[in-house]
Amino acid sequence: MKKALFAALPLLLLAAPAEAHHSFAAEFDGAKPIRLVGKITKLEWTNPHSYFYLDVADKSGKVASWACEGGGPGALSRRGWKKGDVKIGDTLVVDGYLSKDGTRLIDARRIKLPDGRFIYGGTPGDGGPGDGQAQNG
Repeated sequence: MKKALFAALPLLLLAAPAEAHHSFAAEFDGAKPIRLVGKITKLEWTNPHSYFYLDVADKSGKVASWACEGGGPGALSRRGWKKGDVKIGDTLVVDGYLSKDGTRLIDARRIKLPDGRFIYGGTPGDGGPGDGQAQNG
């Protein structure tokens, strides 16, 4: 029994990261686009998805925190976004799609950085809108 568990351990460890990666359709609704304009409060430069968090004011001035999911650091870096390009308090414009579960989480497909550049933020191969396309302007 111990040998079987020991032999299975590497497979379990390999499977754990795969669970964290998901297709676009598993979590987001392609029929519910949204644009957020807000100040960045936190950046998680992690695999398989990066996350950044924005404080966004609604029309009445009430501020809500939103999580924005993007591609992994390698994918974002290849598209021109380096971790040091933003700092806490910078304003970002993010076009994305709402989470199916109604939480304040979006799939960030197009991001306008503080220097005016637009970066495609999607995860390559996730099947979401614009998957694999460089989107500028």
